[in-house]
Amino acid sequence: MGQSRPAVPAAMVALVTGCMVGPDYVRPTVITPDAYKEGAGWKVARPQDDAPRGAWWEVFADPQLNALAAQVSVSNQNVAVAEAQFRQARALVREARAAYFPTVTLGIGYARSRQSATLGGVKTTTAGPASNFTFPLDVSWELDLWGRIRRAVESNQASAQASAADLETSRLSLQAELAQDYFQLRALDAQKQLLDVTATAFQKSLELTRNRYEGGVASRADVAQAETQLKTTQAQAIDVGVQRAQLEHAIAVLIGRPPSSFSLPQAPLAATPPAIPVGVPSELLQRRPDVAGAERRVAAANAQIGVAIAAFFPSVTLGASGGFESRSVAQWFTWPSRVWSVGPTISETVFDGGLRRAQTDEARAAYDATVSAYRQTVLGGFQEVEDNLAALRILEDEATAQAAAVKAAEQALSLITDQYKAGTVSYLNVIVAQATALSNEITAVQILGRQMVAAALLVKALGGGWSADNLPETHEFLAPDRPTGKDAGPSGLPLEGGRSVGEVGSVGR
Repeated sequence: MGQSRPAVPAAMVALVTGCMVGPDYVRPTVITPDAYKEGAGWKVARPQDDAPRGAWWEVFADPQLNALAAQVSVSNQNVAVAEAQFRQARALVREARAAYFPTVTLGIGYARSRQSATLGGVKTTTAGPASNFTFPLDVSWELDLWGRIRRAVESNQASAQASAADLETSRLSLQAELAQDYFQLRALDAQKQLLDVTATAFQKSLELTRNRYEGGVASRADVAQAETQLKTTQAQAIDVGVQRAQLEHAIAVLIGRPPSSFSLPQAPLAATPPAIPVGVPSELLQRRPDVAGAERRVAAANAQIGVAIAAFFPSVTLGASGGFESRSVAQWFTWPSRVWSVGPTISETVFDGGLRRAQTDEARAAYDATVSAYRQTVLGGFQEVEDNLAALRILEDEATAQAAAVKAAEQALSLITDQYKAGTVSYLNVIVAQATALSNEITAVQILGRQMVAAALLVKALGGGWSADNLPETHEFLAPDRPTGKDAGPSGLPLEGGRSVGEVGSVGR
């Protein structure tokens, strides 16, 4: 008998915890290429101690962009929505975990009643109204024999982690959108500056043509053509303001400010795309928060299958009640007035018209859907990286060719202008050369803007330096309404934590 005593506690633990029905989670497989197709010629990044650490946008070395991007985490309302949804998901974890513990209710009651004197159709003599004072204490505890509660907690924890990844996805997307709008706006500033400088040059050409006309060398048509060229260029410079104003308004909304209270001074784009390490495709599964969120939803759906299967098994509940009951206040809390009862309840659904089977099939179908969504998200991530790698590679070649075109157009304009002054060509040749030079210069500015946008989108496609290691752990869901991560920003929003989102090494061609 003495040797069997240590087995008693183990048996009790086994009885309480039971087993867990349903499939254990295994991460779905995805097709992962060995290298990016469009990354041919790009070197795999190696860690560098002198690489920038912190916000990923700092790799562009633009103080104005740094100040704007930092405000997205603090003031953007879409980020605030995602943060509130994450707190909601964390609360659901604590709600599910509460089922691990007994439910205890305590009450106090008073009733004044009188029994019928004619019960059973026979008139009887009965006492008058009586008082009943109660003080009940009820305890109810469902034993998790089949793992239903544990699977529910597992599902909610995975969903909360997915919500945390959604928060980072929202933050990263909005920061990338801000960088995209910012670089487009600066490209327009450069285009406006170019048009203004060109308009000044055209004004001098007009004055020259007028002088030649007054001297009888040029025709009135030459003057008209010069005026047309000048006014057209001035109109183009004014038209740039429409798109610039719209981009400025979009930036204001992204940082949580009304457009009427925000403005950016003009500053032409003069930066060049930074070096961005792309790593290998397998790293992308850990670097993108949307991929991590999709994978966590698969885990949550997998746990829901166990919840559905557990419904096929009996439910065992331990119940106990006690307290004091008396017809007199004076004797209410005396020992003879005590009442109690205790006993388990076992219930099993014997017929439900196929409800549980349908719920299980639904859970399995939901799991299959999340697996497909996860794989599609991974494929989409690979596509975004390939798209922007191709854009940067092709735009670099295009920028080189365009720079040569700009140089050739400037040389042609200089030669034709000299020929016009010498009277060997008509002013129409000058007009054509001026238009060609301006068009090529505008194209060069637009290509630079597209390069900067593609660089920002590539960083976004690579996850901005985020890592799945930043997902909150199980113990972090227990503290109520506190942001996870090492730091928390104003308004309770978690800031970017974990690995550097600006880890930049050298990228060679």
